[in-house]
Amino acid sequence: MTILCIGDSNTYGYDPRSFLGSRYPADVRWTERLPGVTVLNGGVNGMRIPPADAAGIAAIREKAPTLIAVMLGTNDLLEGTGAGKTAERMEEYLSALREAGPEILLIAPPPLQRGEWVQNEELITRSKKLASLYREIAERSGLAFADAGQWGVELCFDGVHFSPRGHAAFAAGLAEALGRHLRETGEENGLHS
Repeated sequence: MTILCIGDSNTYGYDPRSFLGSRYPADVRWTERLPGVTVLNGGVNGMRIPPADAAGIAAIREKAPTLIAVMLGTNDLLEGTGAGKTAERMEEYLSALREAGPEILLIAPPPLQRGEWVQNEELITRSKKLASLYREIAERSGLAFADAGQWGVELCFDGVHFSPRGHAAFAAGLAEALGRHLRETGEENGLHS
């Protein structure tokens, strides 16, 4: 199974201890820790939810993934967008992304926590709302859904980025979610193809 992961710095593997945008080593990043899965890492530091007309359908078709996993919205919140508007942007983006063909897994990012980048309690509250809003989008659109807020993902001192233990927890949670999804869709052998 080949998964194209579209996300922000937590998909890219950004190491918040670095000042130059460095990544954690490959053996730490969650994208390198999914057994039996080839991951195409489309994580970009600072990425917000793109406009629907920037879905990159041709490039995605060229990569020919089995599944597209999308985890975005944190940077939208950090830049002042409310949870409702972030969810609206996500729904528009996913609608365009569906034209690429592969199945889509929408992942709600773990909620933000108080830290160097997160001083405002309202920001934390907004980040907690994303999971239910994204779940509703997935249900309306017939997409697979996973809530990374349920996986015990540890965040670093900044309240935003995954710690090394957070990457391990995220990888374990996603592997379980993928396995469950494949069993539900009758494609359990697809996880290892």
